[in-house]
Amino acid sequence: MIVTRFAPSPTGLLHLGHAYAAITAHESGDDFLLRIEDIDKGRSRDKFVQSIFYDLKWLGLSWDEPSLRQSTRMGAYAEALVNLKARGLVYPCFCTRAEIAAEIALAGEAQHGPEGPIYPGTCRGLSPEEARHRIEAGENHALRLNVARAAAQVGPLSFNEQGHRYPVDPFRFGDIVVARKDMPTSYHLAVVVDDAFQNVSLVTRGEDLLSATHIQRLLQALLRLPEPAYAHHPLVLDENGKKFSKRDGAVSLQSLRDEGLTPADIRARIGL
Repeated sequence: MIVTRFAPSPTGLLHLGHAYAAITAHESGDDFLLRIEDIDKGRSRDKFVQSIFYDLKWLGLSWDEPSLRQSTRMGAYAEALVNLKARGLVYPCFCTRAEIAAEIALAGEAQHGPEGPIYPGTCRGLSPEEARHRIEAGENHALRLNVARAAAQVGPLSFNEQGHRYPVDPFRFGDIVVARKDMPTSYHLAVVVDDAFQNVSLVTRGEDLLSATHIQRLLQALLRLPEPAYAHHPLVLDENGKKFSKRDGAVSLQSLRDEGLTPADIRARIGL
């Protein structure tokens, strides 16, 4: 049985791009799950959770109830972090964004990843004693994954993209943040933990997240989680060739519904 999922963040209204992703996931498997990725407490809103439910039902989609909410899963993410810490794969980073930018500027040609310049590893070499002292002194910090050490532990990896295997580049994002003080997990860590928990066997999502597969496969291997297959689909773009944003209320499903469009009109507009 193929298990798929649609996993929106409740930080705004769903738009045409979300409709494409949700319908694609719904029609790609035997069992369809809805997961609410609400780990960002500062931006997540319950009103958007309710609008997600309404919009998807209006589109004619159904899913297994109850929907999983990531905000209820912090214990599972903490357990995964304990696993990584115990193996020396995580280190505290005390750098601010401004400090990281300044160091990258001094370095001249910085390595770039899918999300911009890669963190230069400033805090990677801190001694355990200095790191502990700074934490005990109350310094704000994030937890980063030591990607070089992690890659050495798991060896070469690959992922299944629509029936073809591709090699994983674990260094594509550099030493990613896996937790912060105000957000005790990261998108990447939460996703792999929850996909395994929910037995997701096929991840369908936009091609803008294809690069994320590299770091997520690394985390899956480190945590000994099952490997799903992947199918990244083209994005739905506006007339200027840009992907839709939650900030663009004109293309929200709610506004289109208010204009009188039907679910069939939405499918026709996005080519499904």
